[in-house]
This record gives sequence, structure tokens and C-alpha cells, in this order.
Amino acid sequence: MGKEIIKCPGCIPQSKRSYPPERSTEKKKKTTKRVPPELYDDMVSLTGGTFLMGTTNSRFPSDGEGPVREVTLNPFFISKNEVTNKQFYNFTLDTGYVTEAEKFGWSFVFRKFVSEEVAKTVVAAVQSTPWWWQITGANWASPNGPDTSWDQNPDDPVVHVSWNDATKFAEWAGMRLPTEAEWEFAARGGLQNTTYPWGDELTPTGKHMCNIWQGDFPAKDTEDDGFTGTAPVGSFPPNAYGIFDVAGNIWEWCNDWFSSTYHRNDRRATRINPKGPKSGQSKVIKGGSYLCHESYCNRYRVGARTSSTPDSSTGNMGFRLANGI
Repeated sequence: MGKEIIKCPGCIPQSKRSYPPERSTEKKKKTTKRVPPELYDDMVSLTGGTFLMGTTNSRFPSDGEGPVREVTLNPFFISKNEVTNKQFYNFTLDTGYVTEAEKFGWSFVFRKFVSEEVAKTVVAAVQSTPWWWQITGANWASPNGPDTSWDQNPDDPVVHVSWNDATKFAEWAGMRLPTEAEWEFAARGGLQNTTYPWGDELTPTGKHMCNIWQGDFPAKDTEDDGFTGTAPVGSFPPNAYGIFDVAGNIWEWCNDWFSSTYHRNDRRATRINPKGPKSGQSKVIKGGSYLCHESYCNRYRVGARTSSTPDSSTGNMGFRLANGI
């Protein structure tokens, strides 16, 4: 396929991709800023303040989840929900924007969701995570391959959106992506040092609180939480700040460049309104996804983090919005 697939360090496949020459100069429709009011109605106002960020309860030391440290934030807004398929459709309809997965001509899809017919055309998988298949024609509008469509699940979070794509959406909406610190502050819902947005027990009183993998990963998802693949936004209870799906469902892009050591080495820059390093190779992603499982990637913990290159796209990666006050 002419695409170089690289071994991924975590549970998110990443790729070095190049634009097809004939589409690299494609003109975009001028943005008209017809932003649906619901995007603004979906925002939660948070007062900011000082909280404990990070965790030392991790088996992924290379992710740089610790140390636990006091971080202070100014007030800000953040979306209650992840951006949905329908909302992203409205953005593309208004602007004519073409995502990177559409330009590249392919994206990564979990093999379970690929139809038998499309599976016949697969010629590449990720070496270290073979359940990720490179699918020609997979993108936000055709999330599981060219024989699927976003409008089958309009209220599910949009996926196959790169960091670059998410940033363009945010600019159109007059907003931005959250910083990692803002994301974690919002996700914790006012709780300190807990494992999840609701406490320390994954399923309190036997109740499923998020959309993750149950069963034997990657062979069998028992769907005990009611879903396989993405769930409509708001399918599980919100945290104490009224914010949904900050554990599981999809990975969410943050604005920061990723580093596993920056927050340890530069205390002055990482304790008050931190924005991450000034440069890097990959961007922070938070929250885990429907593919996370205790046996493999339990990064649905609120203090967990990993990263992906800004042009990467997968069937379990999307975003939510933020803004200053």
C-alpha cells in the first residue's frame, strides 16, 4: 500500500504517512462559521483551582504518569461530551474540510468490526498489535470501512480524526483542545487521588460506569457494559462535574506535546496552567477506549496517559472541546 507502519509503544497504532500528490494542493471551502448552538450549550464552566495531577499507581512507568503533583489552573470551559459524528458532519458540510484519513486513503480499524467482504482486501496489519488492520476507505464518514457510514450511529463520538483534524474543528467552533491538565482536572470531577472519575472501584455495586472491553482481549468481548465498539455519548453516568465518557469509549486528543519527563524536570512550567513542552513528536491522548482491558491496556484510569503522532487516526480516537473563560 506504500505506507510505512511503525511499531507502536502503547495500544494506539501510529503511522508515518504521506499525502497522495494529486490531493496535496486540494482547495478547501471557506469557513462560514455556522457553528451549531449545541456545541456551546454542551460546555461546562469550571472554576479551576489546585488539584493533584498524575498517579504513581501504574504499570506503565514509561508513560510518565507520575509523580503526583499539585497543579493550579485558571477557570475554563470544557465539553460535557465528546464531539459526535453528527457534529463533525455539520463541520464538514459547512467548511468542505477533508480529514487526513480521507487524504491518505486509509485508517486503522479493529479487525472485529471489518466486514467479511472488506476483510478480503486487507493487506497490512500492525506488527505489535495485529488486531489493528489498515483499511482502505476507512475514515470518519466510513468508520469501519467503505461499506459503513457515520449516520448509522450519529450520536457516537467521531473517530478516525487526527490531532490536526481536531484542531481545525476547534478553530471552526471558536474553541480549542483542552490541555492535558485541564482534561484531567475535569475528568477527576473534584475527587483527589482516585483511580477513576467516580472513585476507586471499577464497577461499584456491580454497575458498569464506562465503555471498555470485558472478557478475553482481543478474542472475545462479552459486552457486559452493553456495548462493543463506540457507545453513544452520555450512555454512562457523568462525573461530579457533569462530564461524560472521560473513561473508556474513545481516546481523546489533548493540546499538549507529549513528554514522559518534562513535568518532572521543569516544575516552574508544569505547576501553574501547564501547556506541555514547546515541541515534540507526538501529542497527549487521555481517557482510554472501548478496547482497553485490565490485561493489556488499563489506561482508562483518570491519571493515565499515552500519545500518538498528530497525523495518526484510528477507530477509537476522537476529541472534546475546551476554551478559556
